[in-house]
Amino acid sequence: MTLVKFNPFEGFDSLVRRMNEWMSELDRSLASNGDSSVTLVPRVDISEDKENFYISAELPGIPKEQIKVNISDDGVLTISGEKKHEEKTEDKNFYRIERRYGMFTRSFTLPENVKRDGISARYENGVLHLVLPKQQPAQPKLTEVPIS
Repeated sequence: MTLVKFNPFEGFDSLVRRMNEWMSELDRSLASNGDSSVTLVPRVDISEDKENFYISAELPGIPKEQIKVNISDDGVLTISGEKKHEEKTEDKNFYRIERRYGMFTRSFTLPENVKRDGISARYENGVLHLVLPKQQPAQPKLTEVPIS
């Protein structure tokens, strides 16, 4: 009798790959139908080093003036804006519209060690680059309670 080692995740990789393919196909289908209810979600890369966190968001075709970056009091960084549709002109007929237009929002909860007043943003070649400097978290204040 041969013993076979049981791997509970054996089929998981193929399931994830099939789900990603299905979602991509659905995404392409909605875009080609010109469905205006599809929400724009900028794709991002998030990384860090010893001094900073970095967020790079793809925002192709969006003017810098249409992009807003805000930080709420509860520590949520939000990138938002609008990609406006090209105005239709009388001498131009559209046969297919695959690019997406409309409002977009992407939010991230910031770690406690981000120095909020030091965050910087740069926009070039359709990519928004955010640098979020780290700071040492505040040490808890110890107060000695006298024992009577």
